[in-house]
Amino acid sequence: MKKIVLVGSPNVGKSVVFNRLTGAYVTVSNYPGTTVEVSRGRAHFGRVDAEVVDTPGMYSLSPITAEERVARSLLLEERPDVVVQVVDAKNLSRMLPLTLELLEAGLPVILDLNVMDEAEELGIAIDVARLERELGIPVVATVSITGRGLHDLRRRVAEKIAAADRRPASQHTAAAADECAQPDLHGALAYPSDLESAVADATALLSSDYGLSRRAVAALLLQGDEEMAHLVAAQEPARLSRIEDLAARARALHRDPLRYVMTMARHRAAERILSRTTTRPERAPSGWRNTLSRAMMNPITGIPILLLVLYFGLYKFVGQLGAGVAVAFLERRVFDGLINPVVTRFTEHLIPWPVLSSLFVGDYGIITLGIKYAIAIILPIVTTFFFFFAIIEDSGYLPRLAMLLDRVLKAIGLSGRAVIPMVLGFGCDTMATMVTRVLETTRERVIATLLLALAIPCSAQLGVILALLSQRPLGLLIWGGVVSAVFLLVGFLLARLMPGQAPSFYMEIPPLRLPSLRNVIAKTYARLEWYLMEVLPLFVLASVVIWIGQLTHLFPLAVSLLQPLVKAIGLPPQAAVAFLFGFFRRDYGAAGLYDLASHGSLTGVQLVVAMVTMTLFLPCLAQWLMMCKERGIKVALAIGAFIFPFAFGVGYVLNVVLTALGVRL
Repeated sequence: MKKIVLVGSPNVGKSVVFNRLTGAYVTVSNYPGTTVEVSRGRAHFGRVDAEVVDTPGMYSLSPITAEERVARSLLLEERPDVVVQVVDAKNLSRMLPLTLELLEAGLPVILDLNVMDEAEELGIAIDVARLERELGIPVVATVSITGRGLHDLRRRVAEKIAAADRRPASQHTAAAADECAQPDLHGALAYPSDLESAVADATALLSSDYGLSRRAVAALLLQGDEEMAHLVAAQEPARLSRIEDLAARARALHRDPLRYVMTMARHRAAERILSRTTTRPERAPSGWRNTLSRAMMNPITGIPILLLVLYFGLYKFVGQLGAGVAVAFLERRVFDGLINPVVTRFTEHLIPWPVLSSLFVGDYGIITLGIKYAIAIILPIVTTFFFFFAIIEDSGYLPRLAMLLDRVLKAIGLSGRAVIPMVLGFGCDTMATMVTRVLETTRERVIATLLLALAIPCSAQLGVILALLSQRPLGLLIWGGVVSAVFLLVGFLLARLMPGQAPSFYMEIPPLRLPSLRNVIAKTYARLEWYLMEVLPLFVLASVVIWIGQLTHLFPLAVSLLQPLVKAIGLPPQAAVAFLFGFFRRDYGAAGLYDLASHGSLTGVQLVVAMVTMTLFLPCLAQWLMMCKERGIKVALAIGAFIFPFAFGVGYVLNVVLTALGVRL
């Protein structure tokens, strides 16, 4: 089967192009040996069936992040028949250098100028035919969201496949790849003369097939690419040492690293090509979108905008509508009023043995507790959160939030890129822990994982907290202040104690746009489907484990061990059950506290102390398993060993302070 590989920078619409080409026939799996996901699908190009591979975002063939390493490995290993590079038509000056690298590598490239509608709105005119002649490859203009130009893209892919099939088999070799490489592009791309000489000498020394042209391999070796050096060492070790000598002599002639010198040469070449093929308005448009975009990234105006987004998005929409109105309706009217009484009578009639029937109904039954909490409490909260998250993601606000908070996050050892898992953590910490793989270094991933486990409540837990504290504004303010202070303090200390370099940050800023309702609903549905598939079995499992624990007296034993800690922070002993629930699912524990509060068993101060301690408490079982998978069991155990005493320590201090001050909530 023919193979089509999509490449491109993040935030250029590559995944939308992939979905348009493949439809529903898609599989997602981790690349071997990594936690980076790769999507594969089937598509028709004329009369040809092909596998389409959506690679992670990349900026260069010389990788920095794990995603870029995987994207390059796919190009090396998959030997694609066609490489479709999807670019943002508005930002060609930043995208075209990768195009030149792909051409230098001898890959069969088609350039897809995506989001052409936004480029046209900005007054950018691209002579597609002239650009195609300059590059010597097919160039297609598309708007992937609407499907404009996708038919043309399919046709050009089919033509490129047919042209490759007509070539003699002898031309499908490493030497042919070098012949296809276009290092000068009519003289546009040229490294400094000494580097050109070094690249030519290194290319002549290579003879094996590496999946890229030998010129591209030589250029990567001169730049000090360790992975490529290992690959060459395995096939031609004697040649590698001679190439390293060439690299050392070349480095001695330049003040800057060779990677920088070669990158700047490609950028200059891209600018020369664009000067002949693209025209831009003399003045950048000063419409409301640009004004609002700048305001979102300016701390003076950006912080008030963020507070408005949090107030209307999280507090009003997720907290009051999702956790308030929707939860009250489903819990009280649907489950307590209709489903649970009917199911209880039917189950007790069908299974007359109380010990066995208590597995399904009763205080800890699968149906009356597990499914009720999963559907009545969690479902409306995560639905409203994922809808809200899809809106800010689709509108382009998320990258601007990353730029706004980059300086703050740098102080706690993270970069603006960490905004993505941190915001997603308010939906599901398990999913967010998985998404920490977008961070560049192991140090950042460990810091982000610990902070997610410690101080970021998931949407279901947050919804219960908002539902309980919304009538106590001072209590909500204390909870938010304490948890935020813990987040910043622990992050600050981790950044000082953990070895490693401070993170760098770069991110493409897509244009602000009105979210597409179709896209928002599709993203919400996909995330909700994933969440429910993950959460429902765990709620059932939690109910079964609790039932077994009750029968074997392990559950009462665990509760009795927790009771002294619970009493120490000023809570009634029965709150220990909620904390034990909290290990199976954070929202499970919060829901247990919700029951205690509903029955008047907690004062205002006790409620705030309980909510702070529960927020900082151990991550749920699903998140802990994801931590083991992503960071390793040693790191996961170390995080748990820190969080458990720390959460109760903060709860103890908060209770003492609030009691001493005579606070009434």
